[in-house]
Amino acid sequence: MQIAVLLFEGFTTLDAVGPYEILSRLPGAETVFVAKAPGPVRNDQGSLALVADKSLADVPHPDVVLVPGGPETRTAMHDPEIREWLRTADSTSTWTTSVCTGSLLLAAAGLLDGRRATTHWLAYEELRALGVEPTGERVVFDGKYVTAAGVSSGIDMGLHLLGRIAGDDAAMTVQLLTEYDPQPPYDAGSPLKAPAHLVERWRGVRTEDLPQG
Repeated sequence: MQIAVLLFEGFTTLDAVGPYEILSRLPGAETVFVAKAPGPVRNDQGSLALVADKSLADVPHPDVVLVPGGPETRTAMHDPEIREWLRTADSTSTWTTSVCTGSLLLAAAGLLDGRRATTHWLAYEELRALGVEPTGERVVFDGKYVTAAGVSSGIDMGLHLLGRIAGDDAAMTVQLLTEYDPQPPYDAGSPLKAPAHLVERWRGVRTEDLPQG
C-alpha cells in the first residue's frame, strides 16, 4: 500500500507528521512525501523542512492520499498542478484524506462536492463556500473521504483509518506503542470548551493570518 503525503510551502508540520507517524506503521506500507518538485519543503514557520523524495508526477496513483493544511493552503488550492494531481490520484485511490485546512484543498479540486467534511473550526465557512457541508466532528468519514479537524486531530484520523484498513488490534497496537494517551493540561481544545474571550479573539483575526493547519 502506497501512502502519499502532499507537501507544499507553508504546510503545518503536525498535519503531515502526525498521521504519517501512525499510518507509516501499517504492515507493508510505503509512505512517500511528494511535492511539485523533489527536495526540502518549508513549513508554515519557515523553521523546519520535510524532504519530498518524489514529484507529483512520480506518484500518480497512490492508495492513500494525505493532504495537510496550513496558512498557505489558500495559495496551494489555486495551483492547477496540485489540483490536477489530486484529481488524478483520487481517481484510483482507496482513501483520500486531509487534516485541518487540507480539506479546503480537496474541496477546491472538486472532490468534496456535496459531502460532509471537517476542517479547522475557524475555516468552516470557507469550506461551506466550496460546496461542502462542514461538521464539528473531529474525524469525518464520507465514503472513501476522511477529513480531520485542526492539526492534532490528524493523529486520531490516522488511528481511525488504520483500524479500518488493518483492524482494531492493529490500530490499538500502534496507539499503545506510540503511547498516544492524551492528558492535556487544559480543557480548551475546541471552541465549545475554550474560554469565550479566547474564542472571540481568534474569530476576529483574518483567516489568512491564522496560526492553524
